Amino acid sequence: MDKLVYTAATGLRAHMRAQAAIANNMANASTTGFRADRVVFDRFELKGGGATLEARAPAAQEVTDADRTAGAVQQTGRDLDLAIDGTAWMAVQSAGGEEAYTRRGDLSVSPSGTLQTGDGFIVQGQSGPITLPPYDKLSIAADGTITIVPAGGSAAATQTVDRIKLVSTTGSDTVKGLDNLLRVRGGGTLPDDLDATVTAGALEGSNVNLTQALVDMIENQRGYEVQANLMKEAKSMDESSASLMRLPS
Repeated sequence: MDKLVYTAATGLRAHMRAQAAIANNMANASTTGFRADRVVFDRFELKGGGATLEARAPAAQEVTDADRTAGAVQQTGRDLDLAIDGTAWMAVQSAGGEEAYTRRGDLSVSPSGTLQTGDGFIVQGQSGPITLPPYDKLSIAADGTITIVPAGGSAAATQTVDRIKLVSTTGSDTVKGLDNLLRVRGGGTLPDDLDATVTAGALEGSNVNLTQALVDMIENQRGYEVQANLMKEAKSMDESSASLMRLPS
């Protein structure tokens, strides 16, 4: 009986996590560079030297992963907008200070002069966080090199500030965090992608498919109801067993 209750409770927790992931996807359907969360339910381990197959409850960090497919790219014409081509990611400094990675390219300059993404993370260059001096004009080359015309300077006297750090995830075990940033599982940094390119004056949208998200939500709700009914059935069976063991008065 305990195993039945445990199975039902594990299923309920998994479906609750799935519902949270689906709701998060729908809320970020219009967020620049967002990668949809996806949920993994089935986790199995071989026990006893491979003799038996045992299911286990997934840990929180295993429940959610990111759909790595690209979103649609739209031209904006804005100097500080960029869309990352291919499968490369852009390095940023996370809230905790460590290096993390994003596909969000709606950049802006903070009051202190640092280049940051639309959600406030500082963009990393080849020598650390990118800081821009006052400028009249800015351009981003295909390889991520940022060039400016200094404030009050001649249009012909351009100055190279830094090159945006673009990395490759090939061969690395990465995981998406709750802040929508990609990290190396267990810590560490990703290697530079020397062949990575960007498209300036464009933005990559979210890869969330709203129609599919609605279908997933309905299916997940039905699965939750099945697990809830299983829990009720386990309670009913337990009460029936208890009544059989009750001594007559």
